[in-house]
Amino acid sequence: MLELPESLAAILDGEEDDGEGLLPGEVFWRDHYMWLNECGYLLRPRYRPDWVPSWTKTKKWPESCEDGLLQLDSDLMDGERKSDGKVVVFKKISKSRHPYEEEIGRFLSSGPLASDPHNHCVPIIDVLQVPDDDDLTILVMPLLRKFKDPPFDTIGEVLEFFRQIFEGLQFMHHHLVAHRDCMVLNYMMDPTALYPRHFHPVETDRSRDFKSKAKHYRRTSHPVSYVIIDFGISRRYQSSEMPPLEPPILGGDKSAPEFKKSAEPCNPFPTDVYYVGNFIRTCFLEVYHGLEFMRPFVMDMVQDDPEKRPDMDAVVDRYAELLTSRRTRSLRGRLAKKRENPVAGIFRRVSHSIRTCIYIARGYNPLPTPRAL
Repeated sequence: MLELPESLAAILDGEEDDGEGLLPGEVFWRDHYMWLNECGYLLRPRYRPDWVPSWTKTKKWPESCEDGLLQLDSDLMDGERKSDGKVVVFKKISKSRHPYEEEIGRFLSSGPLASDPHNHCVPIIDVLQVPDDDDLTILVMPLLRKFKDPPFDTIGEVLEFFRQIFEGLQFMHHHLVAHRDCMVLNYMMDPTALYPRHFHPVETDRSRDFKSKAKHYRRTSHPVSYVIIDFGISRRYQSSEMPPLEPPILGGDKSAPEFKKSAEPCNPFPTDVYYVGNFIRTCFLEVYHGLEFMRPFVMDMVQDDPEKRPDMDAVVDRYAELLTSRRTRSLRGRLAKKRENPVAGIFRRVSHSIRTCIYIARGYNPLPTPRAL
């Protein structure tokens, strides 16, 4: 199937540019380029007020140029911290729509919580109040990458991912924060271990300077830290409010049984347990071989009756027992899709066997836990 260039596809979908090559959602960032610069952050050349497209008067396609890369999500933008060159992401928040997101993000990134090894929540680097709109705040966060890009290689790598997200959600619950939307899109990873030379924040398979492919390592040799993001519909409670009762609210996963039965207020903490269990069931147990031993455990997490689900303390404890019961050989096993091309599978098994021998010779842990944890 022929794929349209991203900019052309966006225009055909109704996202016409402003006559200067920017989409409507990008205009905000161009208009605030100088203010962000004064705050210590630099946007890409595309968003400079005096930007002239590099393909002007040439035969180049815009998609072949770094400044031709579009930002289709108007609430997000990448940038660079001028003091040290760190690549960051800006998230624009409407306080009237998401009144708790900034507060919860600050809380989970504050004081001793920020350095707690059990904290797997995205850190907030800075909070900026938009000067010409009292309703808009910008959260500054580190550049992250999708949790499964590049793909997992071994069963042990996936089990370490599960361990970290269980621990992260347990941490949130210990501090009386219910995420309420912990679904597939809200798990990310810190890419610095896999991509020490970084990558382009929009075209993530390219190098940061857009001149070559982005090179990366594998998780077993370079363990990864995973983070939970997006507290837009999260809530934080006081001990006097426990257990809380909240009206149903639908996030990315709309399958929670308690929301289908009635509109009565319910406790959001068991719903979090359902969400993370359903994520593992649908994105891993139903897709990959080698994880069937987790099915009884996951099915407990997704029971229809919220009161019968384990809390996150029980989830973490039981999962730790599951991990200790796994043999090293099984942890080093290849994570293979159930619907895999047989021919491709042969080549992948051979290359995996070679890598496994190298991992064993170098003493790499089959459960690749980052040193900082």
